[in-house]
Amino acid sequence: MTEIVANHVRLNKLPEAAYRQLAARIETAVRERVAPAVALAVFHEDMPVLDAAWGWLDPDDKQFPTHVDSFFDLASVTKLYTATAFFTLVTEEKVSLQTPLVDVIPEFGETTPRPIEGGQDPHSKERLPAEAEFKGQTVNPQEVTFFHLLTHTSGLAPWRDVYNVAEAPIEPPQPDSLGRDERWSRTLKMLCNYPFVGFPETGVRYSDIGMMLLGEAVSRLHGTPGKLDEAIKARVLTDKLRHTLYNPMYNGIQRHEIAPAENDSTWRKRRVWGEVHDENACGAGGVAGHAGLFAMARDVALFGNFWLNHAGHILKIDPELAGAATELQAQTGNEMRGLGWLLKSPEDSSAGEKFHSSSYGHTGFTGTSLWIDPRAKLVVALLTNRVWIGREVEGIHELRRNIHDIIREGLVT
Repeated sequence: MTEIVANHVRLNKLPEAAYRQLAARIETAVRERVAPAVALAVFHEDMPVLDAAWGWLDPDDKQFPTHVDSFFDLASVTKLYTATAFFTLVTEEKVSLQTPLVDVIPEFGETTPRPIEGGQDPHSKERLPAEAEFKGQTVNPQEVTFFHLLTHTSGLAPWRDVYNVAEAPIEPPQPDSLGRDERWSRTLKMLCNYPFVGFPETGVRYSDIGMMLLGEAVSRLHGTPGKLDEAIKARVLTDKLRHTLYNPMYNGIQRHEIAPAENDSTWRKRRVWGEVHDENACGAGGVAGHAGLFAMARDVALFGNFWLNHAGHILKIDPELAGAATELQAQTGNEMRGLGWLLKSPEDSSAGEKFHSSSYGHTGFTGTSLWIDPRAKLVVALLTNRVWIGREVEGIHELRRNIHDIIREGLVT
């Protein structure tokens, strides 16, 4: 007998055949635990057409079906909100894309020159050797600009185990004995002193470190140093995206309203449920420029729809800057970057085969994604907790591609 998959549909204006195909594909992913919980929201031609959810937040006990109001850990989709806040500051002429990072965070330039070394593998945590062409060379950190951070061409390491500057926080909602300010202070000190892995403008190296620094710059330019959550709330979320926030369990959200992540057996020694999955964001106090936001699917889709149709009016971003953000600014191989945004690659994109080549979006390690097809006037926010079993579970890439293809083909003739 086939296992029945829980589902909750608030809105569905998809063609019947497309919805049946979509639901069948998602139900398979839920049964196979590629994604035990799934929420999906879609806008087309500036109107919502789908708000639905499948699976369970507790797939073993099945006491809490996934709801359209369930919160998911956005992981790296958070980077889009940090970038958006920065763009509002550029529009207000408080900073420019070519401003050196040290103009806003002077301590980033205090240790100079900085050596070029190898980075760290974010999964195994093993140290990596320096790239042969850069071995023994140094970088002047004053050369790094905000353009470099937004295009991931800064030469900064993709990842470092910053979280080890402090012990794991207490499980929320219990108060953390160390405190968020102290956690971020220790984190920032490390971020400002790490070796580089290459020179600026020598290729795209997707860097969490760079986006964490961008987050601190945003908070300082906004006037709330060390309080990125306040800057993003004021500049991006306002009262229109009320179901997007950092540290949900310290802000009134209950654990059973949140999709859980993996059982962390090494650092936190508990299942990650109600706190950010990313160790560096967690170790920094739950708020960072690269990860930490939680949201409902319809809020993420609405944010995408603002970018597609209302960047100037609602997000208050200069139209020329908004256009540049979603156009090619840097490329290394199949990795194509706008400003903050990932662009659809020519081969094997997580946006699938049907989205137009001008599409832009971002993915998150927890299994989240936001993709926008400007040609079709289509926005798809897919939120899952594919890390519930563990980090190495396969199948999320194929699931993303299938879902985007089904929706694009079903809605656009």
